[in-house]
Amino acid sequence: MKKFSIAMLSMVLAGSMLLTGCGGSKTADSSSDAQDSTTSTSADGGTLRMGTNATFPPYEFVGDDGNVQGIDVDIAAAIADKLGMKLEVTDMEFDSLIPALQSDTIDVALAGMTVTPDRQENVDFSDSYAKGVQVIIVKDGSDIASPDDLEGKNIGVQTGTTGDIYCTGDYGQEHVKQFNNGPLAVAALVNDQIDCVVIDQEPAKNYVAANSGLKILDTAYADEDYAIAIKKGNTELLDKVNGALKELQDDGTVQSIVDKYITTDSAAQ
Repeated sequence: MKKFSIAMLSMVLAGSMLLTGCGGSKTADSSSDAQDSTTSTSADGGTLRMGTNATFPPYEFVGDDGNVQGIDVDIAAAIADKLGMKLEVTDMEFDSLIPALQSDTIDVALAGMTVTPDRQENVDFSDSYAKGVQVIIVKDGSDIASPDDLEGKNIGVQTGTTGDIYCTGDYGQEHVKQFNNGPLAVAALVNDQIDCVVIDQEPAKNYVAANSGLKILDTAYADEDYAIAIKKGNTELLDKVNGALKELQDDGTVQSIVDKYITTDSAAQ
């Protein structure tokens, strides 16, 4: 797998617009050769059904082959392998992930999802596997220099994300414009429909690299922990996922997956 590049980002943005325009979701087998249609939520063989939102590079995106790829997919595939399962990946809107868990449509959700008290009321979370940072994207020359300058501004966010939750709570719904995905929010910023975008740091780096005239502010909006969401009360699967995740963290697999997609050069952008 090649590292995430600007060329790949262009395909991600184009693919995300196509998926959004069709109003549908996409199911794809992972690199673990998932071809078994049998499902199992008890982690006793069968298929581990992962839900994600593939507009969040490099954690999840649509690759050159049309399949969903990225850090979260590789981590889920490694967990499935530890559990003796095949991985099946379904791409859907971000705010559909928790309802999909609750209705048993999927078994796990990995989508750069942050642990929050509200979400913990509806799903259980695994141990954290990555740190996230909410950042602010603005146009060059913007009078927004830090989070302190957001009062009264029109802020773009992805629906259902922590950026959405934080900004709506801090500045009111009337100042927050919600979009189905990050590329749409960034496009609105480029077209002067909003004043800034609040979104996770890693995809923000890629969006800025692909759109001249944009920058990320030095001051972060919030720090977060990413974890795997599982249907509330499914303690058997939660325990097995946590056990597999710990082994993968201890043996360096998780870090090697992250390093495959996030290079030292890209982290410095």
